[in-house]
Amino acid sequence: MALCGAGLSAASGLPTFRGVGGMWRNYEATMLATPEAFEADPSLVWQFYSMRRHMALRARPNAAHFALAELARRKGADGEFRTVTQNVDGLSARANHPPETIDYLHGHLFDVKCSSQSCDYKVQDFSDPIIPEFAVPLAKASLSQRAPGPEQDGQGEEEVVDGEELVYDESAPLEPVPVERIPECPKCNNLLRPGVVWFGEALDEDILLSIDWWIDTGIDLCIVIGTSGNVIPAAGYPHEIRSRGGKVAIVDLDVRAGAWRGGRKAFDWIFEGDASTIVPQLLKPLVGEITMPIGDMTPAAGGEE
Repeated sequence: MALCGAGLSAASGLPTFRGVGGMWRNYEATMLATPEAFEADPSLVWQFYSMRRHMALRARPNAAHFALAELARRKGADGEFRTVTQNVDGLSARANHPPETIDYLHGHLFDVKCSSQSCDYKVQDFSDPIIPEFAVPLAKASLSQRAPGPEQDGQGEEEVVDGEELVYDESAPLEPVPVERIPECPKCNNLLRPGVVWFGEALDEDILLSIDWWIDTGIDLCIVIGTSGNVIPAAGYPHEIRSRGGKVAIVDLDVRAGAWRGGRKAFDWIFEGDASTIVPQLLKPLVGEITMPIGDMTPAAGGEE
C-alpha cells in the first residue's frame, strides 16, 4: 500500500500548505479550507482554489507518480497493491494511475459541486479559470519573484527576457469578486463550490469502508510518501498496518517535522529526500526504469458529469 500526501507533488512544483503556518496571501491556508470560510467569503475561497487549480494544471506528474502508476498496473489488478492519496491535484490520474487501484480520500480539485448538502449535483471541470474574474494574476518569473526594495529612480530595473515563462504572481492585488458572479448550481441555484473535502466535513464512507476492509486482508508493506501524519484517518493507517505485523517505510523531506505517533520509531525504514527521486529507485526492481513522457499532458477544459 502507498499512502500519499502533498510531498508527493512537491517535486512537481505544487506548494504543500502543510499544517499551521502554511500561508497564502497572509491567510492561513487551512483556515480557507472549511465550510465556515466558504459561507463567510465564498469569493475568497474560490480565489484560493482557483490558484490551486491553475497551478495543478500547469504542473506535470513527476517520476514518483509514474512509478506508482506502473506498480498499480502490474500489481493492482490482482489486489496486491493499492494507493491511498490525500492529494486533490489530479496528478496521479494524469500519470495514468488505474482508477480502480487508487482511493482519493479528500476528493478532487477539478470536481465542482453544489454547496447545498441536500443537492447531489457534481461535475468535473478543468476550465481555467472557472469564470474570468477568478483568473489568477500572472507575471514573468523574474518580476514575480523579485524581493521588494527601495525605489531606485529607474536605475537597476529588472531585465525581462523575451519568452520568459509567466508564473503566478502572489504580490499582485487581489480584486474582490461579487458573490453574484460565482457560478450557481443548475439544479437548485445554490452556489457551486470546489469538490474537495474540507476540514470538519465527513469523508466518503464507502471509501473508508473499502480501505478498512483492504487493511483487514493483511498488508505486508506500507510506503508513506510525503505526508506528515497530521490528518486522520490517514495518519492512523500505518500504525494499524504495523500493529498487524506489516512493515512501514516513509519517504519525506524531513520526518522529524511530522506528527507521527512514536516519531521516527513509527517506521521500519526512513528515506529522507525528494520523493520524485527516491520512490522510483525503491520501486525499480518491480517496475523497471521510469521514462517520463514528452508533450502536453494538460487535461481538456470543460465539464463532464
